[in-house]
Amino acid sequence: MSSRFPRLTLIAGLLALGAGASALAQTVKVDGSSTVFPITEAVAEEFQKANKGMKVTVGISGTGGGFRKFCRGESDIQNASRPILAKEMEECRTAGVQYIELPVAYDALTVVVNPRSPLNEVSIDDLKKMWEPAAQGKVMRWNQVNPAFPDAPLALFGAGADSGTFDYFTEAVTGKSKSSRGDFTASEDDNVLVQGVSRNQNAIAFFGFAYFQENKDKIKGLSISWKGGKAVAPSPENVLNGTYQPLSRPIFIYVNAKSLAKPEVKQFVDFYMKNATKLVREVKYVPLPAKAYEYNVSAVQKMRLGTKMGGENKVGLTIDQLMSLEAKQ
Repeated sequence: MSSRFPRLTLIAGLLALGAGASALAQTVKVDGSSTVFPITEAVAEEFQKANKGMKVTVGISGTGGGFRKFCRGESDIQNASRPILAKEMEECRTAGVQYIELPVAYDALTVVVNPRSPLNEVSIDDLKKMWEPAAQGKVMRWNQVNPAFPDAPLALFGAGADSGTFDYFTEAVTGKSKSSRGDFTASEDDNVLVQGVSRNQNAIAFFGFAYFQENKDKIKGLSISWKGGKAVAPSPENVLNGTYQPLSRPIFIYVNAKSLAKPEVKQFVDFYMKNATKLVREVKYVPLPAKAYEYNVSAVQKMRLGTKMGGENKVGLTIDQLMSLEAKQ
C-alpha cells in the first residue's frame, strides 16, 4: 500500500487520462483535514481496488479550508479534525447544503520535539506560556517558559490557521480557539512540521498522532500533564483509557446529503464504515468501538442530518462520552 503521508498538496485516485464525462460521474470528491487524510486515503485506495471504474480524489485544504468548499457544495465528503463550527453550520445552511456527521476515529494530538532535546514531558500550563498571544515577541527562549528548560532559542512550528488541529490545540491549551501567538512557522501540511522539528534541536510542534508514529525515527513525542496530574504519553492505550487529556479528540467525515443520491458516494461511505476498524488501525489512529460504525451506517440509512457536537470543540471528550452522544441519535 502506498504511503499515507505524501509531502505537499495531496491527491489520491487521480482521474485516468482521457476520462470522459461518464468517468467524472463516478468520482467521489473529498477534501479537508490533513489529520484525517491518511484514513480516507487508505479507504479510497482499497475502495478503488474493489470497485473498478470508480474514482476517489482526496485533497488537503485543512479542516477550515475544506469546510468552505464543502459548504459551497464543491465536495461530496469533508475530512474534519474537529467538529463543524457554528459559523460553518450557518454557511452550509445559507447555501442549502445539508450533511451527516460521522466520527471515524480518535486521535492523540501529539506535541513533539527534536530527538536531541532533553525534554520528555511538558505541562499544558507550560504549553500555554509558549503559545498564548501574550507570548508573541516576548517568550523567545525555552527557559522563559520554565527555568528547568534549556537556555536556548524557542523554535515553534504549528498547524496553519485553516487547520482543525490548530483550532483544537489552541482551545485545549490557551482556552480559546485560534487564540495563539502569530510568530511561529505554520503549515497545513504536517510533513513540513515534521521536517522542521527534525532539523532543529530547539524546535517544538504539534500534529496528529499518525504523523508522529510515521516519523518516530526523526522526532520525539512528549508526555503531557494537565491540571497537576502526572504526565501521560500519547498512545492508543491512553486514548482508550481516557488518561491522555486534553489532547485526545474524535475526528470525523461529513457527507453532503445530496451527494448520497450518487451511487458511488453511497457505496464509498458504506465501504468506509465497514472497513474503518482495520484501516484506522493500519494508519496508526485509534478505531472507535464497532458500535460507533454501526451507528454511522444507521445515520446514513436514516439520513440523520446535522451535528451532535453543538457547533463547537468539546475539549477532553473521551471515547465513552462520544459513544454516549452517538447512542442518543
